[in-house]
Parts: sequence; C-alpha cells; structure tokens
Amino acid sequence: MALERNMAQLEAYRKKAAQDQEIFKERMSKIKHKIAVISGKGGVGKSTITVNLATAFALKGNRVGVLDADIHGPSVPRLLGLEGKEVETTPMGAFPVKGPLGMKVMSIDFFMAEQMPTIWRGPLKMRAIRQFLGEIVWGELDFLFIDLPPGTGDEPLSIAQLLPDLDGVVIVTMPSELSSSIVKKAVTFARRLNLPIIGVVENMSGFVCPHCNEKIEIFKSGGGQKMAQEESVPFLGSIPIEPKVGADSDMGSPFIISHKDSAAAKAFMEIVAKVEAFLKNKP
Repeated sequence: MALERNMAQLEAYRKKAAQDQEIFKERMSKIKHKIAVISGKGGVGKSTITVNLATAFALKGNRVGVLDADIHGPSVPRLLGLEGKEVETTPMGAFPVKGPLGMKVMSIDFFMAEQMPTIWRGPLKMRAIRQFLGEIVWGELDFLFIDLPPGTGDEPLSIAQLLPDLDGVVIVTMPSELSSSIVKKAVTFARRLNLPIIGVVENMSGFVCPHCNEKIEIFKSGGGQKMAQEESVPFLGSIPIEPKVGADSDMGSPFIISHKDSAAAKAFMEIVAKVEAFLKNKP
C-alpha cells in the first residue's frame, strides 16, 4: 500500500511539473524579445542602464516589461518611482506592477517590507525567478528587459537555463581597467552558456561639469572599449557621469525622459540604436 501511494504521489508530481512547464512555455512565448543586462562587478550602474533601455523602447511604442532579478539588492522599483507598490493578485494569477509609459515591472521588492533584507540561498532564488517569469501574468510583450545582479552566480545562471531563447545580453562596465578586467568574467560566462552578446556599455565615462559642460576624466578612460576589443565583442558606447542623472534616479525618473537633451541621454540613444540594429540583424 505504501509503495502504491508513493508511486501515485510521484505520478501526480510529474503531471503537475509537466503542466507548470507548459504554462511557463506558453507565457514566455508571448514575449517577442528577451534581453538581460549583466556585469561581473557591482556599482557600475547596471540597473540604471536596464531601466533606461526599457524606457527608450517603451517611448517607441513597444510593449515593455522589466524583471528585476536582483533578489538581494533590488533597485528597479526605486529607479522607476514604484517603491511601496504592491502586486495585484486575481484568480487569473499575479500581475506585474504598472510603471511609467505602461511598462510592466516585477521585483522581489514588491513583496518585502521596507528595509527587509532577502536572506535566501540558491534554490530559493532560482524558484523565485522561475515564478517571476512563469507565474506572473505578463501578457503579450515586445520586450522583456532583465536586470541581473553582479557576478555570475545563481540568478544569471537561472535566467540562462530558463530562457534558452534569450535574444542576448548587454554587459555594463566602468572605464577603469580594474572594473573591465573583472567584467571580462561576464563575457566568458555568456560565451560558455551560448548567450549572444549584444555588446558592452561603458558607464560613468568621464564627468560632465554642470557649470562649463567640460568633460573631466575621473577614471582612466577607455577600459570598456579596450576590453571589448580584446574580447572581440561589440562596443556599444560610453555614457558620461552627470549629476542630474543621479538626481533623476533618486527621484524615480529615467534620465532619457527628464533630461533628454543631456550628453548622457544623447550617448544612450546611440546605444539604443545599436541594440535595435543587433535585433534586426539577428538570425
């Protein structure tokens, strides 16, 4: 009897897993393009790049979603002015939070009390990311941008395994050679997992003086471009440091909207054009 009961439970588990997988595939099939933003190092402005990429494509009339896959340090809600928002749950499932320009946003931050840390090990993080992808009702999207945490650990690996049809990754670095040497690991990570590399973005590339508009090289410049050349991957462009960009981020306003005429916004839109070209020419 015990053996029969165990076999029945195992069969029920297999059926449920198969059903869940079908639901996952069906929901992901409604998303045309999936792009991850990664870096081997923290503090390079990766989340800011993700949010502004998503905003740029939404401004062009696309249906856009943003998945904040940084379980321990989610920052997308803050960058989009969505702190304190809650996920809507219905009998149909849970729905992403509505952001600016109709963007659909999901983050662990929407489920946690303010200032509450997420103290999870790998299996829990992978399960959460799978749920964010497959159990959230994203609907039909033209683009899903995924903000991944620094490094090449559980979260990036989970995305690579769950989304074998990922269109590609954007790799973010700073201009210093120290940062770029660490970010090289992200390039190696992408190659080993057969993830298409859209290109490298060099963020914080020089400081634009708010008084005279002169560009001052705070860090040794060119590290990102040099790294891209050494690794034979496309270099998408450099974005300078501007104080108003930091202020926009703190206020939850993407800088390509609030300061569209800034040097950073103009440089960023050139990067967007290269991402569009990559997708257009992708086999």
